[in-house]
Amino acid sequence: MPLQQQRPTGKGANQEAVRRHNLGTLLGHVHRDTDVSRADLTTRMGLNRSTIAALVVELERLGVVAQASPRGDRQGAGRPSLHVRPGERHVCVIAVELRVESIEVARISLGGTVHGRLSVPVEVGASPEQVADQIARTAADLLDDVPPDTLLVGVGVGIPGVVSADDGRIHYAPNLAWSDVAFTELVQDRLGGEVPVVIGNDANLGVLAEHARGVARGMSDVVYLSGDVGVGGGLITRGRSLLGTVGYAGEVGHMRVSVGGRLCRCGNRGCWETEIGAVAVAEALGTPSHDIAHLVGLLDQVGTPSVALREVGRMLGVGLTNLINIFDPQVVILGGLLSALYPAVSAEVDAEVVRGTLDSEDRRTEVVLPGLGRDSVLVGAGELAFGAMLSDPLLVVAAAEEAVRRVRVAAA
Repeated sequence: MPLQQQRPTGKGANQEAVRRHNLGTLLGHVHRDTDVSRADLTTRMGLNRSTIAALVVELERLGVVAQASPRGDRQGAGRPSLHVRPGERHVCVIAVELRVESIEVARISLGGTVHGRLSVPVEVGASPEQVADQIARTAADLLDDVPPDTLLVGVGVGIPGVVSADDGRIHYAPNLAWSDVAFTELVQDRLGGEVPVVIGNDANLGVLAEHARGVARGMSDVVYLSGDVGVGGGLITRGRSLLGTVGYAGEVGHMRVSVGGRLCRCGNRGCWETEIGAVAVAEALGTPSHDIAHLVGLLDQVGTPSVALREVGRMLGVGLTNLINIFDPQVVILGGLLSALYPAVSAEVDAEVVRGTLDSEDRRTEVVLPGLGRDSVLVGAGELAFGAMLSDPLLVVAAAEEAVRRVRVAAA
């Protein structure tokens, strides 16, 4: 279940609400682990064996889970506990990552398996309507060969900008030159209005994915940086995502680190992303191209970094020092272009972090690369899209089945 800010409602829950909550929680364990024993579920959820058995049977009737004997050799005495896995029924979401230069789209099934993906370029200056059209066309291509009874339960979209968690609007995406865009509605309209669409900030989705399936699994305090043209941050503190009042929490790329520095697309000068983003990296490498794939290739070939590139590394370290001192995370994960930049300038980055962090000798924060590589945001978009189903499987499956029925009727 996607991490969310927890707000007390002051309302109790009736027995039916508790049952639905437990169904979603159990399905969430199966979704994240893909193979979990009923005994483990009993321990994790704090429920008795008969209750777990009843919940599993109910989800099994929906076709979303299946029970089987454990894989591998049997060990120990007694009857082994049955294991629960995603069911035979194909339940999937469409995950979308909108980058400045491309749109990455994948079809992901319950359990996190990617069944297909496509990448399409984005024209410079493309409007929200044009991008929504591209997303709808690409999603249709990925769904072209799925079984007719496939349940599409959601579409999740990662956006490089400030996104409202309340109404799904893009407040501000400076590197796309978008502001105040009802992007959720644009995408949903082009998909026929049948499938729920949810959007989120790319860095928030990156940290969600790395926390659920990547290098930060099991950790409580995490900073994830998505860094291509701009730089964004996804934050988890004490196991909960930190989004802020409007959604600006994590906009660390606009942390001012150089008074009177380069002009940023946001209109300010000296923002951190102007010192470590694609434009700064390209200048340091002596190439006019800001294409991310091109820059990654050049960074992979760096032996001894130039003075200019070492300065980019130092500025990366300056910003990391600020984040470590403010949030005290267990790890800082460097995603996007930063995952290629760090190996080339790690000496400069690490030296700046050691020099600038409080109690550096006892500091336990690690600077690491993503466990999911370049797919952190895309995987996070998939997790976001599955959120409703992992909250109330009965409601979401019923809605998806009704959508399939309407399509069949229309085609008859």
